[in-house]
Amino acid sequence: MNDKIREIMNNIEEMKKKLLSEIQKHEKNVSYEIQNGYVRFEKEVVKKQKENMKHILAYLKDVPLLHLISSPIIYGMIIPAVFFDIILFMYQNIIFRIYKFEFVKRSDYIVFDRQYLGYLNFIEKLNCIYCSYFNGLMHYAAAIAGRTELYFCPIKHAKKIMYEHIHYKDFLVYGDDEYQNKLKELRDKFQVK
Repeated sequence: MNDKIREIMNNIEEMKKKLLSEIQKHEKNVSYEIQNGYVRFEKEVVKKQKENMKHILAYLKDVPLLHLISSPIIYGMIIPAVFFDIILFMYQNIIFRIYKFEFVKRSDYIVFDRQYLGYLNFIEKLNCIYCSYFNGLMHYAAAIAGRTELYFCPIKHAKKIMYEHIHYKDFLVYGDDEYQNKLKELRDKFQVK
């Protein structure tokens, strides 16, 4: 990777940090704090949220029939998801120890906190728990796969891809004839000593 590309990537990382800082400032307008892993709102905020909750009967009345009929298919995906979660746990605990990869922290990807929102009814909370788990699991899997790919095949694709995991930026350029020389250096950089 040349100096100009590295400089642009560093600028992008700095801009991401600035963006995150601005988003966090904006989110401070909502009064909550996290205590022992639980979200706590001020009583006035909880009261206002509950006033804005759509009660279950009104919610169900507005749900299109096809959405109700298709919900068992959506929720049925929980079975392979849990199985996949177990496989990821086993994979990481076996393979990552053998290759001395740094572990991916599951709780960084699978976060359950939307159920504390007072404006969500029981069904909406259940939907949020499901989506938090399922989407978090997919990101967790991508992080595990990304660390594995970083070791076994850290080469960028010739064709540009829609999603780049966290390690993709460190991959070697497609067609780089210095691959064999750079591979050991890259592996050493990311292995736990």
